[in-house]
Amino acid sequence: MRGRDRTNFSMPQLTDDCFAHGGAMMTIAEALALFAERLRPVDGVENLALAAADGRVLAEDLFAATALPPFANSAVDGYAIRHADLDERGEMTLAVVERLQAGDQSRRSVCAGEAIRIFTGAPMPDGADTVYMQEDVRAEGGTVVLPSGLKRGANARPAGEELDAGTLALPAGRRLRPQDLALAAATGATNLKVRRRLRAAIFSTGNELAEAGSDLKPAQVYDSNRILLATLLTRLGVEVTDLGILSDDPDGLATALAGAAPGHDLVLTSGGVSTGEADHVKAAVDRVGRLDIWRFAIKPGRPLALGTIGRAAFIGLPGNPVAVWVTFTQVVRGLIAALAGETWRPPSPLPALAAFDYRKKIGRTEFVRVHLDRGANGEVHARKFGRDGAGILSSLTETDAIAILGDTVIEIAVGDPIGVVPLGLYP
Repeated sequence: MRGRDRTNFSMPQLTDDCFAHGGAMMTIAEALALFAERLRPVDGVENLALAAADGRVLAEDLFAATALPPFANSAVDGYAIRHADLDERGEMTLAVVERLQAGDQSRRSVCAGEAIRIFTGAPMPDGADTVYMQEDVRAEGGTVVLPSGLKRGANARPAGEELDAGTLALPAGRRLRPQDLALAAATGATNLKVRRRLRAAIFSTGNELAEAGSDLKPAQVYDSNRILLATLLTRLGVEVTDLGILSDDPDGLATALAGAAPGHDLVLTSGGVSTGEADHVKAAVDRVGRLDIWRFAIKPGRPLALGTIGRAAFIGLPGNPVAVWVTFTQVVRGLIAALAGETWRPPSPLPALAAFDYRKKIGRTEFVRVHLDRGANGEVHARKFGRDGAGILSSLTETDAIAILGDTVIEIAVGDPIGVVPLGLYP
């Protein structure tokens, strides 16, 4: 995936110290709060047709140009009547004087002793305030026999039941979904103003990495983190420039990083940002920008490097692929939301019962990969995947969810209530 022409490209408003923090350990909640406080959305707005706006972030509030529905109408197929005509003591027979389908306009008002045959979506005729479902009545020739007991206004939808004209339909910051675009269309909108896409450069570094499809040399493995990052970013509407695999050469890395920053909002990599002698990415970023190491009390994950190169954000993720996925979905997702102008919050855990025993350290949040099963009484059971390693990618392909065990939890026993988030809710 190649970058586009960067003419008139407007960079995010980042300061050198926007990722600085004073604590030894950072919680995920603290990181997300800092992103929301310190980062401002990128400049640039596009006016797109509804069909092209799926997945984009709405830049301006959308107000309803018309009420929804714009007129009172029937919610069912049946008979529109005046509630005052009903007899509380028993059945009532009314004359059927007109037939209205959706798209028809009534030619008369409903008078005492009359009913109008009406279909779903047809405008309520003047004088009528209640609709009987056709299943609840008996049609006899030109009349209809109605039972007693129906409440006034039943099965009739008032004008503006969903939205009044001029009220907020969609808020700015919403990442648009098909249902949002349908609501926009229902208000009469044909175009929406959305924020421009973020632009990210990604690369992998390490002499041990090889491209998938190539012949592996001794001591090499195929690179998987780059495709993981590229697809996670693309699903969030980010334009990705793939810089490939870079060797462990400090000078070459510094040159590549300095060249990647212009024209991008983000530069992302995985591995090479701790304090080991072979961790050259950290040293390279220090040469061409500013870097802060954030340490999280989470497993898998822990270190995350955040900094700036020029006016682009730099994000250095851990090297193990499961740790890459966890830190991206739990932390980087919030950073991207802040830069994209998106109103976002992490998915809420759903209740489940543990089908495993587990011990963990206090003060650390752990993300445990689990299978979900439905019990005999409808309860959800979470079964732990057999292996915990942060390098075991199949633990993400063969499970349904992650169980989030908070920092105050020490031990989980079979049958304990826990919170799980289905993997499909990420990123």
